[in-house]
Amino acid sequence: MLDLIIIGGSAAGCGAAIYAARRKLNFKIVTDGVGGEVALSGEINNWLGEKSVQGFDLAQKFMEHVKSYNVAIDDGFTAQKITPKKKHYAVEAKNYNGDLKTYETKTVIIATGIHPRRLGVPGENKYFHKGVTYCTVCDGPLFKDKTTVTVGSGNSALESAMMMNSIAKKVYLLSKFPNDKENNWGFPKGENILIDKVKQMPQVEIIYEAKTTEILGNGRVEGLKYTDAKGKAKQLKVDGVMAHIGTTPNSQFADKVAKDKMGQIVVDEKCRTNLPGVYAAGDVTNVAFKQIGIAVGQGITATLAAIEYLNRWKE
Repeated sequence: MLDLIIIGGSAAGCGAAIYAARRKLNFKIVTDGVGGEVALSGEINNWLGEKSVQGFDLAQKFMEHVKSYNVAIDDGFTAQKITPKKKHYAVEAKNYNGDLKTYETKTVIIATGIHPRRLGVPGENKYFHKGVTYCTVCDGPLFKDKTTVTVGSGNSALESAMMMNSIAKKVYLLSKFPNDKENNWGFPKGENILIDKVKQMPQVEIIYEAKTTEILGNGRVEGLKYTDAKGKAKQLKVDGVMAHIGTTPNSQFADKVAKDKMGQIVVDEKCRTNLPGVYAAGDVTNVAFKQIGIAVGQGITATLAAIEYLNRWKE
């Protein structure tokens, strides 16, 4: 019987593991891959203590720190199910070969993160980290005095355009919706105050009823193709593409915990879910902002809350 299973090996999971190791809990990390979205983040300039660091390198530092405590890690295993058993839980996980493992544990921390929705167009994967990004907060400053395009029609896309207005020399914002009242002036899920602000920004040009069809480049992003309202092919010359069409929480396996309509796991101020002894941390939760520093803090909070629970645990 383990004290704790941490599902996920990125920022939140590593933060949780450090505190679990320092408390000498009997625990394991179960993860389908070390680093998560941190390792895919390109250059990071907002991690405290590092003026600039590559996401992959930062993820490696996280894991090196964890391993310095001799933490047991089952890498390559994807969680399949969490099943209540009296006052403990059975966690099932499967590896790439289809081998199953079942862990008996008193507490669980779910730190499986999110993955961005992809545009699904030619050139997207080829130019990822070469001009294509899914995080304007992370990568926007890299495009100072350049031309960028943000694709999306929600608040995150509007906020991306607002940020790039003060960084780039020219910002295109592509919405797939028409500019009419029925579609909230091109942004059905956007807040009106953000829409109004973006429309007044001098560097931003909004293109409505635009469907992205291809990302162009030569080693790095050089352009974007789209079709307009009449189905006519158009092309923009840009240095960066910010895709903000939503994210999907990696929470499908946790079918017993409460989630919001987006699939995010609902937690309280101590990262507690609706299940006693089950916690969630980082981007997989309904936390307001998806940032590395916040994820680490939530991982720490979840472990400290789990320790409180373990102090009183009795089968």
